[in-house]
Amino acid sequence: MTIDDFLEKMISLFPKTGEKLAEHISEYEERLDTIVVEDIIMPEVIALLEKNADKDKLEEIFEYFEDVCINSDTYLNTVFSITALEILGNEKSILETAKKYMGPVTVKMQREADLAIGRQV
Repeated sequence: MTIDDFLEKMISLFPKTGEKLAEHISEYEERLDTIVVEDIIMPEVIALLEKNADKDKLEEIFEYFEDVCINSDTYLNTVFSITALEILGNEKSILETAKKYMGPVTVKMQREADLAIGRQV
């Protein structure tokens, strides 16, 4: 699984992110993957976690995140770890909600992402 696969799936889950991605590419004249995940994709995921209302969508997202953690190529694995997984650990309440949906590999990788930046877990 590649970063292109990941972004395609995220755009299918969050259609508005497609427009934001196009604007990003227009502004930077290239796709900066870490910025795209941090500033376009993850705010959508965090907003869903804050509401914790659309459980079916959250389950779909985190099932996909588990697949990403297991089956991504090295580049996607790195981008995903230093963006999505670190962001999930920024707020304890968000992380606790996310853990209800995370698979075991995602939980493990999220802990490793926190440890890598010196965050106590």
